[in-house]
Amino acid sequence: MRKISSKIKRKLRNRKKLKKVSNDRYRISVSKSLNNLFIQIIDDKSRKTLVSASSIEKEIKKNKIKKIEKSVLIGEILAKRAKEKNISNVYFDRGEYKYHGRIKVFAETLRKNGLKF
Repeated sequence: MRKISSKIKRKLRNRKKLKKVSNDRYRISVSKSLNNLFIQIIDDKSRKTLVSASSIEKEIKKNKIKKIEKSVLIGEILAKRAKEKNISNVYFDRGEYKYHGRIKVFAETLRKNGLKF
């Protein structure tokens, strides 16, 4: 029998719970690398990305700041773009990542800027 890593188990467990509460809301999908953070707001019905932001965009990359501060900037930018598209009610899919560090700071920034999840 194949051994499943804890990251994959966490991802599957998280997705299973999110399917129960996903009625008529958009999904915020998070992925990260060692230095960068990539965020998308996705419409699961049409399977299209509505809004995205990442730490490799020009306005974020030109600032020489720490990763946590980049997460705050990405949260502010994504919230602004979501408001322009009239998106306010979403659910947060953190994927395989723990709700800690950059992910936690990003989510709190979104809440401060008016997104509800």
